[in-house]
Amino acid sequence: MELKNNEKEIIFKDKYSMSLEENIFVAKRNLIDYIWKSANLEGIAVTYPQTEIISEGMAVNGMRINDINAIVNLKHAWQFTLENIDYPLDFKFISQINKIIGDYNLILHSGEIRKSDVSMGGTTWKPKLPNKEEIENNINCINKRKNITDRAFTMMLYLMRTQPFYDGNKRTAMMAANQIMIQNGKGIISIPIEQQVTFREMLIDFYETDDMYRIKNFLYNNCIDGINF
Repeated sequence: MELKNNEKEIIFKDKYSMSLEENIFVAKRNLIDYIWKSANLEGIAVTYPQTEIISEGMAVNGMRINDINAIVNLKHAWQFTLENIDYPLDFKFISQINKIIGDYNLILHSGEIRKSDVSMGGTTWKPKLPNKEEIENNINCINKRKNITDRAFTMMLYLMRTQPFYDGNKRTAMMAANQIMIQNGKGIISIPIEQQVTFREMLIDFYETDDMYRIKNFLYNNCIDGINF
């Protein structure tokens, strides 16, 4: 996927203007909530208390080991992102996020660029095989966008549609977008449980149309968390 020439930058008004330290504080304080919502977005039927127990290193009876590992990996990916929040966002960094998300053999060849076709749930549309040079060029292009919220949304949606990895692309893309948001004190992108069905529907529409406008506005209105200190 190449960015469309008419994919104009949207000037979103900042919902939050925090310092880096304040934004990291908010992310750490609400980390279990973000992990819980991300897990549910991936179809893992886990409650908030169960997510908390797993994040503390304990098992939950009746849960599949792969689901537990997926939650543990999300925690580790968040820790990696927050510990390296100042690192310039490039494909190497994004690949490392995917590697962490796919740890414990959860994703075969995690962190490696995809070399085979993938199917997308809910649609017959399929992404083409990713080209590393093209992805790196598009990441550089997106990083030049001046509006931080639009930059984060564009990065997230571009990576979700491109599907550069074998699995875990949504989780990886959202983590990369949050690195941009937190680095600049603009909040955290997190999909509320009650909005996840709508988000999935809009994501499929975006896959099929390659039009980011509607889903960007949905994300802006419903999916940015933070505190005005």
